[in-house]
Amino acid sequence: MNDEWRQNLIVDPGRIAELVRSFRRVAVLGIRPERYAERAAYYVPAYLASVGFTILPVAVQDPGQPTILGQPVYRTVADVPGPIDVVDVFRKSEDIPAHVPDILKAHPRAVWFQTLIFNDEAAETFARAGIQVVQGRCLMVEQRKLAAASQ
Repeated sequence: MNDEWRQNLIVDPGRIAELVRSFRRVAVLGIRPERYAERAAYYVPAYLASVGFTILPVAVQDPGQPTILGQPVYRTVADVPGPIDVVDVFRKSEDIPAHVPDILKAHPRAVWFQTLIFNDEAAETFARAGIQVVQGRCLMVEQRKLAAASQ
C-alpha cells in the first residue's frame, strides 16, 4: 500500500513554518464581514491582510456581502480567479465534507483548518490529491511565530 500521500499531512513545526513562508494568496472559506470583528473568521484574515497576504474572501454565511477587507467576495473557492496558495478554513469540522468537491476543483497548494477544526477524512482526500493539509492550527499564530523569529 502506497502511503506517500501522508507526506502532505503537515504536523511538524518546521514544515508548517516553511509552508507559511511559501504562500501569499489565501482564500478564506467562511470569512465573516467587519460587523463580526470579534470573531476569528474576521480578525485572522484582517491580520493576514495587514502583514501583506492577499485575502480572497469566500463567504458562506454572508452571501450578500459584496466585499470584505476591500476584496470582492466569492461564493465558492472554485470561483476565485487565479491560483490559490492556501484555503484557510473557518467552518465547523462537520461542515467541511460539503466543501471538499469545491476545494478539490480549485486545487490549492494547501488547505489549512483553523484552531479546533479537524476532519481526517477530508484531510486524507486532499492529501491524496497532492494538496498539503494543516489541521487545528491558527494561521495568524503561526505567522506571528515566524515574524517574531525573524526579528
